[in-house]
Amino acid sequence: MIEDLIEEANAYNNMKMSHMSTSDRVEASRLGKRIVLDLNKFFKESKDPKIMDVMKMVSEKKKKIESRLKGRPEV
Repeated sequence: MIEDLIEEANAYNNMKMSHMSTSDRVEASRLGKRIVLDLNKFFKESKDPKIMDVMKMVSEKKKKIESRLKGRPEV
């Protein structure tokens, strides 16, 4: 189960962000959130630093996607 989640997280991190529609970005953001929450369940039990590293990678990608969803701040 954890191996499948890590594979899914790696696929998420390798996903292309160019030419994504708004609905694609929303879907990708939700997918990232789901992956992090699922990995967190395993991390709570094992405290494995590798799982934490994967969660951090997914969170960084999710932040980039969400920042593009919100657009540029007005100055």
